[in-house]
Amino acid sequence: MTDELKITIVQTNIHWENKNENTEMFSRIIRNMAQNTDLVILPEMFSTGFSMQPALLAEYINGPTVSWMSKIAREYNAVITGSIIIREKNKFLNRLIWMPPDGNLKYCDKRHLFRMGEETQYYSRGNKKLITSWKGWRFRPLVCYDLRFPVWSRNRNDYDMLIYVANWPEARRKVWKNLLVARALENQVYVVGVNRIGVDGRDISYAGESMIVNPRGNIVSEISAHKESVETISVSLDDLITFREKFPVHLDADNFRIKPETRNP
Repeated sequence: MTDELKITIVQTNIHWENKNENTEMFSRIIRNMAQNTDLVILPEMFSTGFSMQPALLAEYINGPTVSWMSKIAREYNAVITGSIIIREKNKFLNRLIWMPPDGNLKYCDKRHLFRMGEETQYYSRGNKKLITSWKGWRFRPLVCYDLRFPVWSRNRNDYDMLIYVANWPEARRKVWKNLLVARALENQVYVVGVNRIGVDGRDISYAGESMIVNPRGNIVSEISAHKESVETISVSLDDLITFREKFPVHLDADNFRIKPETRNP
């Protein structure tokens, strides 16, 4: 078990619908990191931007971007995570890939599709939760719009860090910051939000403001708006456990379960 976990958050622009340029860019960024890390977090759809052209851009789970992630994880002995466009049978998915150094990847698909950006028209929603472990920590990774729906992220004392990878528009930057803090407080976990900057091919502007929030709701790291930056921050599992023992909110939480979806025949 590792008490101090080093998290690297990558806030940058994304080359619109150009997978080769993006993987080359992220390779350079990771290669130039100032220090070693345990976990590298990239934004949502980091290889393409938030595109509604999955028929042109999607790849299978054994495709080149996932292979690139495996190579990077192995080379730097760190988990790398972010979401990409995946084709599976006859559907397209906004899939978060969790790639450890041994290549034994895990994934979850975006649960809440952003209908105002037409995502519901092109992608299929996910319905499975992912809780995964690394170096004694338990992680719950999610994607962008999932941030607005607290029931889906509710901690039943089964994870220590909540991660959101995002293409969160600048127009709603206040919502981004407030909800990240709220998720940390209500779940008594570290919350990491990684957002892109720049303007995409649909003329949508992104401010970034990627951040790490501790279980007390304090922002312990925040990258300035519109700034391209890579930051590595250490967080303590011992501090989290001690805080939960002194203030065990989870013992008074409501008991509930999410019912399986019913489909019309």
